[in-house]
Amino acid sequence: MRATTGKYTGRSPKDKFIVEDEETKDQVDWGSVNQPISEDIFLNLFNKVTDYLSEQDEIFTFNGFAGADEKYRLPIQVVTQFAWHNLFANQLFIRPTEQELSDHNAEFTVVSAPHFKADPEVDGTNSEAFVIVSFKHRIVLIGGTEYAGEIKKSIFSVMNYMLPTKQDVLPMHCSANVGAEGDVALFFGLSGTGKTTLSADPNRRLIGDDEHAWSQNGIFNIEGGCYAKCVNLSEEKEPQIYNAIRFGAVLENVVVDEESRLPDYDDTSLTENTRAAYAIDHIDNILNLVLLAIQIQSYS
Repeated sequence: MRATTGKYTGRSPKDKFIVEDEETKDQVDWGSVNQPISEDIFLNLFNKVTDYLSEQDEIFTFNGFAGADEKYRLPIQVVTQFAWHNLFANQLFIRPTEQELSDHNAEFTVVSAPHFKADPEVDGTNSEAFVIVSFKHRIVLIGGTEYAGEIKKSIFSVMNYMLPTKQDVLPMHCSANVGAEGDVALFFGLSGTGKTTLSADPNRRLIGDDEHAWSQNGIFNIEGGCYAKCVNLSEEKEPQIYNAIRFGAVLENVVVDEESRLPDYDDTSLTENTRAAYAIDHIDNILNLVLLAIQIQSYS
């Protein structure tokens, strides 16, 4: 499916906050990146958002996991106002088996209400948009922005806090793949610098395209899907990614030709940050998630 996100076609870092409380006060490196916000402001907005969502005709819920290694994975729930945001979560996070779903007990919940807009003068935010993480209440609260990437990255922020402080595991913003000898390659870089492209090597098995963790057991994917930039995408240059965009995938801010109904990946009239979200098993040459963590070589 294809969706557009209106005013926000990318993440809004100035509108992202972490609740400063007894849980986080001495654990977070506060500053322009990790912006603090009070628990009172969070709770006030949370009550407003939940009241708002309770008035909607329907909301959508996804239950799944972040973290392919069962020892370190986080059970999550994503509650969304938009159906396509729920499909996005289903593609990007790890989908449970029927047995896992029957026993699922979320330890962190994302609540997303894009059409709820904050009033900065009243609500204590920087703008109408907000992404607030409360580690005490185990909730991510998102409002005012339709950009689905906020859902994905908010859980990565959660894992960036919880994995090092609680489990002695290093989270990494990188893609990863593995060769026939079991050699793992990690590709680091900012969003849009080629991590997804480099990791989609037909001669190596894909572990993941964006978020990983390094534990005593090895490297494991945090996600269950890929979120690829698709500006100027072509089957000739990037066949694995091109062919992964099929039924179930979400095209975000991609222009679609009105007559042919085909995506025009060269059209950046909405944004250059056009995206495709698809399940990792849309790539043929992947590392099976059953092989949760790959042992990597250690060098003295």
